[in-house]
Amino acid sequence: MALFSRKTKTQESKDAAPKVTSHKKALVTDRNLESVIQKPRLTEKAVQKGEQNVYTFVVRRDATKYDVRDAVKALFGVTPVKVNIVNKAPRSYQSRSKGRTVSEKGLKKAYVYLKDGDSINLV
Repeated sequence: MALFSRKTKTQESKDAAPKVTSHKKALVTDRNLESVIQKPRLTEKAVQKGEQNVYTFVVRRDATKYDVRDAVKALFGVTPVKVNIVNKAPRSYQSRSKGRTVSEKGLKKAYVYLKDGDSINLV
């Protein structure tokens, strides 16, 4: 019994009904998967990796590997074999040309590995 409870023990036993707990599994549609992947990252390295069925995306800061996997399944219709995530920390540095401190934003990248035969058309 709680310290500040107003009910007595006799009232609790009368009011107590068996509680039924139901655990609802989270569905894939419970999350907004379109907002997980912000944009594809098209750099020289990413294009070279694309030839090996590895695609690079910029994802939300709070996204997990499982969110990225589910988003790729939903948006592109392919099943990833593996997902690696890299956090790039923000940094400040002294610019040589401007002579002042420049700040770079951080980002979170996801490398999505697909099996042979699957591909994503990003262009």
